[in-house]
Amino acid sequence: MTIAAPETEVVSAWRVACDGGEGALGHPRVWLQIDHDKGFVECGYCDKKFVHESAADAAK
Repeated sequence: MTIAAPETEVVSAWRVACDGGEGALGHPRVWLQIDHDKGFVECGYCDKKFVHESAADAAK
């Protein structure tokens, strides 16, 4: 059984930053590299999923 990511964002860049998005309640900013083969990456802190626009249809 696969559990869905709490939040998914479609992006146009292959390298993205995540800070949890909740100001002081977030987490330290981390830079994530989207794998060209997978088309997505998940944040290790908050599990937010970043999907590159070229793979957005396949990730649904």
